[in-house]
Amino acid sequence: MKEYFNKYITLRKHNAKVAWKKAKRSKMCYAFLAPYALIFFLFYVAPVVVSIFYGFTYYNVLESPRFLGPQNYISLILDDDIFLTSIKNTMLIAVITGPLGYIAAFLFAWLINELPRWIRSVAVIIFYVPSITGFACLAIFRDILFKGDAYGWVNAKLIEWGFLDTPILWLLNPMYMLPICMIAILWQSLGSGFLSFVAGLQGVDRSMYEAGYMDGIKNRWQELWFITLPSMKPMLMFGAVMSITGAFSQSQVLMQLCGYPSTDYAARTIVTHLYDYGFTRFEMGYASAIATVLFLMMILCNKAIQSLIGRVGT
Repeated sequence: MKEYFNKYITLRKHNAKVAWKKAKRSKMCYAFLAPYALIFFLFYVAPVVVSIFYGFTYYNVLESPRFLGPQNYISLILDDDIFLTSIKNTMLIAVITGPLGYIAAFLFAWLINELPRWIRSVAVIIFYVPSITGFACLAIFRDILFKGDAYGWVNAKLIEWGFLDTPILWLLNPMYMLPICMIAILWQSLGSGFLSFVAGLQGVDRSMYEAGYMDGIKNRWQELWFITLPSMKPMLMFGAVMSITGAFSQSQVLMQLCGYPSTDYAARTIVTHLYDYGFTRFEMGYASAIATVLFLMMILCNKAIQSLIGRVGT
């Protein structure tokens, strides 16, 4: 064991020396990268490190941080029932809207890619409209489709068809709030992933399809699995990261549709819980602990997705 450890240390030192020599030869390149690296460290790495530190403290902005150890995390798991509800809601949103939105965006992009160029351009704009307009589209759900009186479209149709006698308060009833929000999230989240998939499909070398059919590809599904998907793995990964990030960071859609706080916390997510403690109660230490848990969940899901996408085409 000691001999193996010494060999490992020697190898690491050798690799470090080689990397340092290469860096010295390419010092001008690193000089150009330095501004971006500095900005990345200041606005991405440093906030994460500071948040992890504050997660072990009591910090209310007005007083100096007071170290508590793992108490914030213990309270999250054992004492905070609302946080457990928010984890359940967040996981439901991630598990349902993430994969469904990802698959739907790819299928629509794949189908649209086969259309003539002018039709494809119009279809891309139509699919991207919900992402462009943002929360303005949510007014369709809140004030037209699921309005809580007889003038709401869904209530009006159900009453007209005899399924209801009185209108349902869709966005105040805990039974319906989360499913309606998931539909809105799915509709709004198609845009960014859809554009990346369209770009990836456009970048596939057409000669690969001819070579594939010569090598035994028999149908469009084999063409998709063995040629199209492996050729656009970077775009698949980008779409997956965007889908995971979007699913786990949902808060504004639920707050806009169901209010803040929602009835019986039925539309509470981890980010909404973080917003409550960070910007309403100003308990920054506790909010940092929530953010750290969310960060770890996103990393684990990201790793799982990377391993799945790595198997595409095999």
